[in-house]
Amino acid sequence: MLIHIVKAGDTLYSIAALYGVSVERLRTDNGLSPSQQLVVGQTLIVLIPSVVHTVSRGDNLYSIADAYGVTVIELLQKNPSLMLNPTLYPGSQLTIAFRGEQTRSMSTTGYAYSYINRDILRCALPFMSYFAIFSYGFKESGEPIPVDDEELIALAYEYEAAPVLVFTTIDEQGSFSGGKANALFYDLNYQNLVLDNVVETMLEKGYVALDVDFEYVDPDDEDAYIAFLENARDKLHAQGLLLNTALAPKTSASQQGLLYEAHDYERIGAIADNVLVMTYEWGYTYGPPMAVAPLNQVRRVIEYAVSAIPIEKIQMGIPNYGYDWTLPFEKGISRARSIGNQTAVSIAAENNAAISFDETAMSPYFEYFSEGREHIVWFEDIRSIKAKFDLAEEFGISAVGYWNIMRPFAQNSAYLSYAFNIEKPGGIG
Repeated sequence: MLIHIVKAGDTLYSIAALYGVSVERLRTDNGLSPSQQLVVGQTLIVLIPSVVHTVSRGDNLYSIADAYGVTVIELLQKNPSLMLNPTLYPGSQLTIAFRGEQTRSMSTTGYAYSYINRDILRCALPFMSYFAIFSYGFKESGEPIPVDDEELIALAYEYEAAPVLVFTTIDEQGSFSGGKANALFYDLNYQNLVLDNVVETMLEKGYVALDVDFEYVDPDDEDAYIAFLENARDKLHAQGLLLNTALAPKTSASQQGLLYEAHDYERIGAIADNVLVMTYEWGYTYGPPMAVAPLNQVRRVIEYAVSAIPIEKIQMGIPNYGYDWTLPFEKGISRARSIGNQTAVSIAAENNAAISFDETAMSPYFEYFSEGREHIVWFEDIRSIKAKFDLAEEFGISAVGYWNIMRPFAQNSAYLSYAFNIEKPGGIG
């Protein structure tokens, strides 16, 4: 794998010729439209095929996969254009392997809302070990507040990504509710009713794990929250199901703040089967412009996480988005616009803005003017994604969770197909 940083005068054709790859391969792996212009500072992931199959009449994905000792899912990973158009044409070529590709195993979880664009989902699921559907709540009656998930679960199984039910205390206004959590924690009969209903729903629909995402839990409720998680674990394990949790990005056990205090890494890490450490949102909608997941800050959180939680349980959070801030930033007034990483590059191209890279945050950014106002955009690219995976490898972490897969990010998918053997849970489908 190579990373090419675009210079003045570069074109897709000149870059393709430089590395001996096709223009179409460059476009596909980098999520570029045919008309999209390159901009200075933009990065391109360059994957060079080492084993290629030329399609013959009568070939199909299953026969090709069998001939090379790979799976159909692996064929899709290395040939993403097949995901939405699986028709094979004699004379066309499929990549079987890349030059220098790695074989380290990686477990990946992709989070998404039920209204995710189905084409985007189909392109993401081959790269996911688990698909976490956001989110179920619960009514005062104890009944689950469901989402429209039947089609999503079916697609998950089609692409061998085990479905995970995300369980939250989000209220009707879309905010995490401490009051709902409190009611659940302190009435054991009610708690058992809610959990039994959730487990029944999971068994009926084919979910394999429950992901408890309770944020802004009152610090006074910490012990009650721990007891709730223990109860949930016992009920889930009795049915062969897993308990996952999401934790705020702490750097010490004594970290203050409503977001952090009830999230006891050591105690929760001992209970849960898997723990997503939410290493993102330093740059956020109402905050000042900065990288969403600056690597120096992510490192501090991971250093603490591995000291308190068994490494094999840790999922490192990875953001699949960026923000566009209008300047000047005014605290309490400014509101950044959330954008996809590919959209960020398009904005740079449309405004002829050169992309820079912050070596401390290990994140790309650029500035541009629109309608007389200055903007700054922080986002993710192949450099920042690779840096995050390098950090995970440094600490021995072999699982990541993407918040979220609602937007396409071809560079990330291309990197996963090159660098890892994506784990696909056995016994599903």
